[in-house]
This record gives sequence, structure tokens and C-alpha cells, in this order.
Amino acid sequence: MRVIVIIKGNADSEAGKMPSDELFREMGNFNEELVKAGIMLSAEGLLPSSKGKRVRFEGTKRKTVIDGPFAESKELVAGFWIWNVKSMEEAVEWVKHIPNTDAKETDVSEIEIRQIGELEDFADIPQDVKDQEASLRAAAETK
Repeated sequence: MRVIVIIKGNADSEAGKMPSDELFREMGNFNEELVKAGIMLSAEGLLPSSKGKRVRFEGTKRKTVIDGPFAESKELVAGFWIWNVKSMEEAVEWVKHIPNTDAKETDVSEIEIRQIGELEDFADIPQDVKDQEASLRAAAETK
């Protein structure tokens, strides 16, 4: 099963503050472990929301573009991994090993793990839509 591991933002990530060199090295080593174990499919860090945009949809016609930064940094995403694991429990065990050396003992942060839906998870989708999705995924993988 595939999961997305979501690293939530904080005041430092929203300010564009980079982690320490030590944490970068530890994360590199952790990512190497994930790759060697066949777990990591991808991993990306995101720039602060001040570099982003949101598009708000109202009804079927109105779309409004909102420039960042966005409030509530703890509700934002600072980065993510996509992993291939056997179970949610395995994902939790890997998450427990994510380095957190820049944190103070009083800091609280959360990492969210969500299962990525596969076509078979959506049984009520019409077959022609499933076929189209499978074709699009195959085409995207060759790019």
C-alpha cells in the first residue's frame, strides 16, 4: 500500500528557516535507509506558503486566487514522502524513526500518515473512467 507522510509546517518553515546541517545529514541518512528498504517512492520539501497560491472555488463559475502567506502554519504542509509499505503499522514504525534533532523538549509537532487511494478502493467508479485513469497513469510513468 502507498501512503503519504505529511510533514506539517511551523513558524520556522513558514519563515523559510532551514533546518540545521546536522538535521539535514540525519534526514539524508534516514532517506537512504528508506530507499535501501524499498520504502521511499518520493520525498519533497515545500517552500513557505508566502511563495504559494490558493484557488478558492465558489459554485461552478467563480474562482478566486489568493496569494500566500496563509495563516495557521500548523495547518500547512512543509514537506512529504510517498512510501510503499505493507501496512499502516509499518508506516507508523518508520515515522517514529524520523530525525527531529532541531526540536526543543517543549516543542510539539505532528506528522500525518494517509493511505493513498488506489483504483480498486473506489469500487463505484464506472469502468470507462477506471480504464482512462489506468491509461493516464501508465502514460505519466513514461514521461
